[in-house]
Amino acid sequence: METRLSIAAKFHLPEGFLSSYYSASLKPDFLDLRSEVVHEGIPKLANDPTLFAADLEEILDWLHVDELPKPFEKELCETPVLLYVPAFSTTHLLFHYDGSPASAELIKNFLVLFKDLVKESKATIISPSFIPKSKIHEEQELINLVSQSTKETSFIKFNFSRIGDFWSYAVQHRCTLLVTSKSNHFELVKLLFHFYKGSLWSSTLSFYLAT
Repeated sequence: METRLSIAAKFHLPEGFLSSYYSASLKPDFLDLRSEVVHEGIPKLANDPTLFAADLEEILDWLHVDELPKPFEKELCETPVLLYVPAFSTTHLLFHYDGSPASAELIKNFLVLFKDLVKESKATIISPSFIPKSKIHEEQELINLVSQSTKETSFIKFNFSRIGDFWSYAVQHRCTLLVTSKSNHFELVKLLFHFYKGSLWSSTLSFYLAT
């Protein structure tokens, strides 16, 4: 099991901010547990959690202690991180797909981990306007997988280049969970630092970041 020492080595966050989950797939009430929980579907000696989760309000309070934004991960680890609002929901998912194999794998892994929470979800996939012909098959496979995993799926092509573009779309269209890459980690931190001062800009939008 992940030790407090190893978590502290990966994150700048204070002790107790992160909950660790070890399930192969999460149950709908997983956030209610708020602890280092079950190894269901995972060997008991597994060292790495399948998910870290942190309350977004606590993260914002921590961020605004300093005058400048700071990353919460020291080095990007392989374990996904969920920053959740109090009214966490998977009602409307927004997938940030950048056309790369890593991005496709990230979304596939999310669908495995959250399979029991997204069956009734609406999903929106935003993909780059231009995808090389060699990637079109992979893109279509991803769309099919999301469609099979959720109740309703829409697919949009935009030339979004910044995490702020996806965040703005998510807020405007009342998405409840933005799924994106940890490569956008510090850009998201800066966005949260500047736009969420004093309160949650959106009380319904949570963030899932993975490699």
